[in-house]
Amino acid sequence: MTSTDRLEGDYDYIVVGAGTAGCVLANRLTADPTIRVLLLEAGMSDRYHWVQVPVGYLYCIGNPRTDWMMKTAAEPGLNGRSLAYPRGKLLGGCSSVNGMIYMRGQAADYDHWRQLGNAGWGWDDVLPYFLKSEDHHGGKSELHGTGGEWKVQKQRLKWPILHAVQDGAREFGILPREDFNDGSNEGSGFFEVNQSGGFRWNTVRGFLRPALKRPNLRVMTGAVTDRLLLDGKRASGVRFRHRGRTMEARARREVLLAAGSINSPKLLELSGIGRGDVLSPLGIEVLHDSPGVGENLQDHLQIRTVFRVSNATTLNTLANSRAGRAAMAVQYAFNRSGPLSMAPSQFGMFTRSDETQATPNLEYHVQPLSTDKLGDPLHPFPAITVSVCNLRPESTGTCHITTAESDVQPDIRLNYLSAERDREVAVASVGQARRIMTAKALRPYTPQEVLPGPEIASREELIQAVGDIATTIFHPVGTCRMGPDEAAVVDSALRLRGIEGLRVVDASIMPKIVSGNTASPVVMIAEKAADMILNG
Repeated sequence: MTSTDRLEGDYDYIVVGAGTAGCVLANRLTADPTIRVLLLEAGMSDRYHWVQVPVGYLYCIGNPRTDWMMKTAAEPGLNGRSLAYPRGKLLGGCSSVNGMIYMRGQAADYDHWRQLGNAGWGWDDVLPYFLKSEDHHGGKSELHGTGGEWKVQKQRLKWPILHAVQDGAREFGILPREDFNDGSNEGSGFFEVNQSGGFRWNTVRGFLRPALKRPNLRVMTGAVTDRLLLDGKRASGVRFRHRGRTMEARARREVLLAAGSINSPKLLELSGIGRGDVLSPLGIEVLHDSPGVGENLQDHLQIRTVFRVSNATTLNTLANSRAGRAAMAVQYAFNRSGPLSMAPSQFGMFTRSDETQATPNLEYHVQPLSTDKLGDPLHPFPAITVSVCNLRPESTGTCHITTAESDVQPDIRLNYLSAERDREVAVASVGQARRIMTAKALRPYTPQEVLPGPEIASREELIQAVGDIATTIFHPVGTCRMGPDEAAVVDSALRLRGIEGLRVVDASIMPKIVSGNTASPVVMIAEKAADMILNG
């Protein structure tokens, strides 16, 4: 039997997970020199060249150096397919491997959280926390901040074909928009990104590294947390593995769980906190029955429509030519611009699938590249991808452990397209993408549909085709839902219901998914959590 060692030192707070939220918490809490913080990260350093180069996300996803390498269960709505489900396993977490898009979501998202009974989480409540950490290229205003740790810049390249798509969308009433982050993101525009000078800007560079010089912060990488330690109904510390040793650390005030929407509920369940019907069959004693743990899983499913184009340069054209690859390398080496500096998506549109929607429920990511499926080689012909996702899916899933062994990933079931309304929106969104590509502004490029294919016409054929080509856009949320009801996992202060000294601070607390990308909302959640902790 392996002995358990006590980690030397006393800590006020233990933060589990040095990802998007964990780095923010470590910075804000240790700004008070009287507070000692231990930050545990299962992965290793973010000092890896593919993390720093923006296009390197292609080499971080599916790479065990930087990715937990998870998979979903077979999805009936995706015709039985199981999807790779990337999650960052390194300092910075998903902020080190994501698409770098800076997006807050809509004001209505947060007002809805408040209407669900979560006091203090409306748009007017959370906007100050977005502003607190922001360093926006456009300067300080009522809606943007400067001087913060979270850099927001414009992208450093242009593709004429994407400007043509914007002109074409205008013909169908989707008008250009200067700012996607003023509370209403309806319209079209080029995404702002978390970059600095052509390099990725993650929460390590923004928040963690400036705090590392503080003597009251200790960071341990390669530290895999196996369970929380409970003294009755109070969390008192954690048990983790580090360099072949099993260790325990104690928290005098609180344990802050910031392991993400998959690993946070997993760790709660391994610790005996969750649904009795999940834990008891696995031989895990139910120390606290919390029926919402691992429930309410939500994600954005993207449908990748592809159109072959003429008379246009796309990444397909450049990447499939030796001269093109050399030109991209030179461009990035000399001025940190060009395709190697680009986020996965450059141009976006927010619009409605039908007139019943009060606010946009569709997000387009338009990319100057195409493949048969993610991870495959780029097509040998010029093409663009017009991806569209339902921002507010009604389908929800679950994430539960299947064994008491902590090294086994949980069973991840998204139940994509299980709700009839989600299937209706999927069919409507493909039709809308097709219409936009018939615009007069795009005629010089003679777009020809490749995926799902012009022969796919009926509703039944479209639903089948969507099941074949749709994939995750990597936005899991909701598995430790915040709410006022007994089934909610945490309250509006993110304290775990029924357990003292334990909070969850990550995307898992979202009661409903936001209408956009999720990284910056997680930074906001951590900012607000730190403020609540420090100010009682």
